[in-house]
Amino acid sequence: MEKSKIYLSSPHMGGDEIAFVNQAFETNWIAPLGPNVSGFENDLKTYLSSVNEPCHVAALSSGTAALHLALILLGVKQGDEVICQSMTFSASANPIVYQGALPVFVDSEPDTWNICPLALEEAIKDRIQKGKKPKAIIAVHLYGMPYKVDEVTRIANEYEIPVVEDSAEALGSSYKGKKCGTFGDISILSFNGNKIITTSGGGALVSKNKNITEKAVFLATQARDNAPHYQHSEIGYNYRMSNICAGIGRGQMKVLDSHVKKRRQNHSFYKNLFEKIKGVHIFRESSELFFSNHWLSCILIEPKEANGVSREDLRLALEKELIESRPLWKPMHLQPVFVNAPFYGGDIAKNLFEKGLCLPSASNLTLIDLNRIQKVILSVFK
Repeated sequence: MEKSKIYLSSPHMGGDEIAFVNQAFETNWIAPLGPNVSGFENDLKTYLSSVNEPCHVAALSSGTAALHLALILLGVKQGDEVICQSMTFSASANPIVYQGALPVFVDSEPDTWNICPLALEEAIKDRIQKGKKPKAIIAVHLYGMPYKVDEVTRIANEYEIPVVEDSAEALGSSYKGKKCGTFGDISILSFNGNKIITTSGGGALVSKNKNITEKAVFLATQARDNAPHYQHSEIGYNYRMSNICAGIGRGQMKVLDSHVKKRRQNHSFYKNLFEKIKGVHIFRESSELFFSNHWLSCILIEPKEANGVSREDLRLALEKELIESRPLWKPMHLQPVFVNAPFYGGDIAKNLFEKGLCLPSASNLTLIDLNRIQKVILSVFK
């Protein structure tokens, strides 16, 4: 019998998505507006808001679109500088360049693999000394692990620089009991096909300030002025989420908590598996302050401690058995496209990339899938 492929993080439907999508067809709401869009925004708002801190949501076509609009709303323009976590997916950094601004990359710290507060402050001080105070800080919750929110927020407040919280991978994660996606001056979410929940493609911009999300919606719908004809006083974008995609999102919201639970169970599976294997360290919360959705379960392999086994040895062994795994994100300051961008820090992100591997983590992994994965891993580390 031919083996099926095990993917790193495949979409996982809950069952109710089709009802919302059918409703959109039946009512002819095949557009970037409609009851599913407003309904999905309200679902997210309810999930993220606390009693004392309500938030507002704009559903958009992608997380990248949300990041782009966030920078526009913060006034980032040609010639400005924006600090960005180096260890992240390129979508965190690309919108900086869309605006004609310069990305300034900052290294990770070893506890959360996210932006290093010490290197962040060093970067801010040096850029100010050079006459370019950064216009924003993009901090990322990598693989669902919250960044050091208190430290980053303290530094941002001290230098009066707004934070764009990239929570693309962290819906369902929290820090000190507060949901990720609610810490930034502006926060963003992603619902790409591989995320904790999906809308096929999609994202959202989140803010405690309703004026910000309303302006985001205005810009995302081509910045059409309030007039009977098409009139435009600002440059707009086609960034709004469709009613069809939002319908998928409404169904996915019903299974978000169960998806988080299953991903965390996958992480426990790997934690137990690697507990007795020397030279392999699983990425986990550094304290009880952090709660990760473990969107992806990741490991670091130290070849000297693991009898010479490397990250690539395991990746290729898994690939041979039709099991997808992936190296950690290659840091942005090491990417050819950003070779001339400033970088602050050391070699933490570089070392993580060289030794790290993301393992299959989907919420629809079966026991048979996990057994196949375990068999390969044990054979490599025998």
